[in-house]
Amino acid sequence: MAGGVITTGSHPKLLWPGVKATWGQQYNEHPWEYRDLYDVEDSEQAWEEDVQVTPFGLAQYKGEGVTGYFDTETQGPVTRYTHLAYFLGYKVTYEELSDNLYEVVSHRRAKSNAFSMIQTVENVAVVPYNDAFVGAYYVGGDGVSLCNNAHPNTTGGTYSNALTPGADMSEAALEDAVVAIMGFQNDRGLLINIMPYSLHIARQNWFNAHRILKSVLQSGTANNDINVLKAVNAFPAGIKMNHYFTASNAWFIRTNCPEGMKFYWREHPDFAQDNDFDTMNLKARSYMRLSAGNTDPRAIYGSNGP
Repeated sequence: MAGGVITTGSHPKLLWPGVKATWGQQYNEHPWEYRDLYDVEDSEQAWEEDVQVTPFGLAQYKGEGVTGYFDTETQGPVTRYTHLAYFLGYKVTYEELSDNLYEVVSHRRAKSNAFSMIQTVENVAVVPYNDAFVGAYYVGGDGVSLCNNAHPNTTGGTYSNALTPGADMSEAALEDAVVAIMGFQNDRGLLINIMPYSLHIARQNWFNAHRILKSVLQSGTANNDINVLKAVNAFPAGIKMNHYFTASNAWFIRTNCPEGMKFYWREHPDFAQDNDFDTMNLKARSYMRLSAGNTDPRAIYGSNGP
């Protein structure tokens, strides 16, 4: 979609002396937060695919002289990560560049462009989390929302990676979630060693999360019991706040499940500029390609707090 051109009339005050500063283009930036939500990799293809292969079940009793049981494996859901391109540029007339008395100030356009690209990355990356309980914009390879109480197994049956019913974050809710995670099974119903790794919350839960996890004794009670979540280091990677979560009471636990939440860089952000020969306008742009999603839902556990 074409945009406008920055001309001498776009901000006439910059053509006159006496302006001390401009504002609105630059602010302090948050550190990269998408890296806490995903395992980040580079890709050299237009897309990446992860294919589930079902495991074997339990061994069967074999009687003497009787043929033993031979199991088989089956292909399950295919998760495709399609890298999408994102572009942001601006145009400036030759006259505006020539007449602008504040060249240093005009250079902030490039930094403003970079700031917008960073925000774009964060907003794209957080979509699977913000849509985790609905599935309107993102569903995994198994066809249901990221956090769902009825993820289908390829060999039959379902499993859940969502607290049901959803609950606000509390010591009891976190303990219920941890217990559920430790009971995860593979596609054939065999117990697997999945453990919590990190807790992900919106800014509205920042203080509450620290009260729950970092007090020595149980938080908010007169009991003399220890804070078990702290004592056992239930979340070894700690608390991760994300400013881009749109639901204030939703919270998530990333686990140590392999092949889980994935973010791919196909092309890292690149900035370039050139001039039109006929108009002499300066054109500058940033460009990147990326994708984000989930392969194995056991990598995440969520609660959609009411």
